Amino acid sequence: MAKLINNAGKLRIIGGHWRSRKLPVIDQQGLRPTPDRIRETLFNWLQSQIPGAHCLDLFAGSGALGFEAASRGAASVLMLEKQPDACAVLKENIRLLKAESIQIEQQDALSWLAKSSASFDVVFVDPPYNSDFLAQSCVLLEQNNHLADEAYIYLELASNQDLPDLPQNWQIIRGKKTGQVGYYLALREKQD
Repeated sequence: MAKLINNAGKLRIIGGHWRSRKLPVIDQQGLRPTPDRIRETLFNWLQSQIPGAHCLDLFAGSGALGFEAASRGAASVLMLEKQPDACAVLKENIRLLKAESIQIEQQDALSWLAKSSASFDVVFVDPPYNSDFLAQSCVLLEQNNHLADEAYIYLELASNQDLPDLPQNWQIIRGKKTGQVGYYLALREKQD
């Protein structure tokens, strides 16, 4: 098992059923759990959409967004994580929480999007910064029908990066920059 971040660096679930629970996070280069303040803002934006929603956490990493969604009443959360050590920690955290609504798959997110036919109400897209995975994910989500007729897509990137071109029927409805993070909520509307 890979090295875990020390106790002070554990992931804290902010709201819902598992509020204040702390979970181990793997110490891995490039892994950066979405900060508490940003998660709090995001889930305030999504407070009426999460209960009963089917969610996809595309680049799960620490699982911060997926665990938060499940804690707040999502019907299901599918986490995709490519790195074996990070995936093992996520599986252990799911077991610790007895989180029956969360599934984890050790998968490359883009390959999964190209092959799968599953559809979701809320999708969290928080890929490694300074990659083109955000743009590719948005195209595949729309092109391969992974989104409900009305879906919400969370997009996170480095604050010095620009959002990629989004599908025509996606509208940014919220957005902020905090420190080194730019984060946005898009609404996908059904095309006629």
